[in-house]
Amino acid sequence: MGAIYEAVIGFIGTILGYVMWFCFQIISDYGIAIILFTFLTKVIMFPISLLVQKNSIKMVKMKPELETLRYQYIDDQDAYLDAQTALYKKEKYSPMAGVWPLLLQLPIILGLIDVVYKPLKHLFHMPSEVITSFVNKAAEILGKTVEELGSSPQLHVVELVQNPEFVDQFRNLSIAGHDTAAYVSAIEGLNMNFLGINLAAIPNFLSLDLLFIVPVLAGVSALIMCIIQNKINVLQIEQSKLSQWGMTIFMIAFSTYFAFIVPTGVGLYWMWGNLFAIIVMYLVNVIYSPKEYIDYKALEELKTELAREREANKKNKKLAKKYYKQFCKTENLEKMKLMFYSEGGGYYKYFANIIEAILKKSKLKIHYVTSDPNDPILETKEERIIPYYVDERRLISLMMKVEADMVVMTTPDLEKYHIKRSLVRKDVEYVYTDHACTSLNLTYRTGAFDHFDTIFAVSPIQAEEVRAMEKVRGTKEKKIVEVGYGLIDNMIAAYEASEKKENEKKTILIAPSWQYDNIMDSCLDDLIAGLRKTDYRIIIRPHPQYTKRFPMKIKEIMEKYKDDFSEDFAIETDFSSNVTVYTADLLITDWSSIGYEFSFTTNKPSLFINTQMKVVNRAYKKVKIKPYDITARDIIGRSVEKEDVARIDEVARELIENQASYADRIEEEKHAYFYNVGTSGEAAADYIISRLVKKKKKKKTASAEEAPAAEAPAEENN
Repeated sequence: MGAIYEAVIGFIGTILGYVMWFCFQIISDYGIAIILFTFLTKVIMFPISLLVQKNSIKMVKMKPELETLRYQYIDDQDAYLDAQTALYKKEKYSPMAGVWPLLLQLPIILGLIDVVYKPLKHLFHMPSEVITSFVNKAAEILGKTVEELGSSPQLHVVELVQNPEFVDQFRNLSIAGHDTAAYVSAIEGLNMNFLGINLAAIPNFLSLDLLFIVPVLAGVSALIMCIIQNKINVLQIEQSKLSQWGMTIFMIAFSTYFAFIVPTGVGLYWMWGNLFAIIVMYLVNVIYSPKEYIDYKALEELKTELAREREANKKNKKLAKKYYKQFCKTENLEKMKLMFYSEGGGYYKYFANIIEAILKKSKLKIHYVTSDPNDPILETKEERIIPYYVDERRLISLMMKVEADMVVMTTPDLEKYHIKRSLVRKDVEYVYTDHACTSLNLTYRTGAFDHFDTIFAVSPIQAEEVRAMEKVRGTKEKKIVEVGYGLIDNMIAAYEASEKKENEKKTILIAPSWQYDNIMDSCLDDLIAGLRKTDYRIIIRPHPQYTKRFPMKIKEIMEKYKDDFSEDFAIETDFSSNVTVYTADLLITDWSSIGYEFSFTTNKPSLFINTQMKVVNRAYKKVKIKPYDITARDIIGRSVEKEDVARIDEVARELIENQASYADRIEEEKHAYFYNVGTSGEAAADYIISRLVKKKKKKKTASAEEAPAAEAPAEENN
């Protein structure tokens, strides 16, 4: 391995030796030759510096889009990485481009060390047999072996030749075919000093001599470079002050230390390399100005939003600490029978009718844990609902301490990521209730339900999927409870209670998802253009998460269509009411579940645009059941390819004109698909109550059986 390393360094040193030789021929001063050499390496590497500048601009330019992808795929890391890779490919961004200058610096430094240590080879191009003879003579004079001369035998030759006491011994060497005297004269003329500093010597931490100046100046040059870099480098500008000064301190320390462990000539190279890097930064900024490519206003708004989130997180820590202490009280944990866990404030609607039925049918207390500090449940007036807020940091330990008989949650991936089963009780029953009404196989990660004990199934198809997934993965059979979908029940009830009147003008509601390739991002303009061929009223209702996460995009869309807004065309961003959803004659969406919610609530058809399908489980085809997300599209409405949206008017007319026939079909499908339409809350509550009663009886029986055995010794003592 050492021989290979020596060969590689020797090869690089030979190449750089010719560059150094060229510099030395132009300027015979060794120090200035090194400075010229440093300049030439920067010139040679300038195209790479330009490449890095372009790449860095792309990185900063993509930051808002990357943040968008992060939120769109917040629950699917694999999909996020795929989308990130696709974006990199589209923008021709290379994550490795920024590393190339660092990778190239290393061989240059190692090669330069080789050049400094071997002046006979690189500066004078002496034949190997002459170098060998000179080195052997130096070893002889010093009373050492060649190996004992270490890594710098040629420097020892220079030192001895330039000493009048030993020069004749080299001049008198007889080497066949070579003029030894000429080589000796060349070495005598070599001055490896620069401003009184020996560039072949290595500085010493403990010696405050002239050599000490070079490491100090290397550190100063690093400081100057970093200060300027923090002001003009496209990537460094985006870093926090803490990161900027952290890097500055590191560079100063590294530059100073590095210059102490290499020959002073290499330290001189490093110092001037830092200074020339400043010129390079200014030049690349002139050639590729970041301001011409980057929307700094959008970036500033993104930073403001992220700063706001960080500030909110700080405030929420205190709140979480208070609730965590309350949750972990011994008497609280021991008495806890039933716990619900919610990811956010918007998830209560999936538990609402279950909780209401439990409160109505039993005297159970419900412990409700939420990860949303603004969840309305925290302000509940219901005495039998005991709410807690838990932040991400405390969630893991809280879940591990659970002593409840049953935990109900809409969060999948139990045991796979941050949410674990209880370590205190192994018999806690974990129940999954869905927060959608379609395929459990397609839209959740592989093995998302492996560690649940019970599944509240929405439909017979979901129940079939669960059993099929168990067989494919070889996992234990779970209890499947025929529950239904509470959200649909509640929406149907609200719709039936609402006042209904026919629209004066037929109304189309566009309500996309916020996933990657959604309607808002991929085909909104063509869709609107197609619908404007009709005389229908058009309302666009972006997904609430889209509005929240991507305000700049919403602003751009609003600006684009501001002159078109009228009674017949509107963009709705107020989500406090579902009136628009209930009163529309036709809903257009992509892969959002709102299509099923709209159609199964109103019995009106939905029109689905086939944008890129959200596939979370890459192995979903192993289960030979076609996902309902796909089959339902042409049962409760129609699906259209994204490329055909310009002709959407024809399909929209057909669906609206045939609304009555679709109503019968949707009503039939609704009762065939869902369990317990209208009574899903009662079905779930009945199961929960009965299970908790059984567990209570089982505990009493176990306690009664253990009591005599525990009391026996006491009786004997009496």
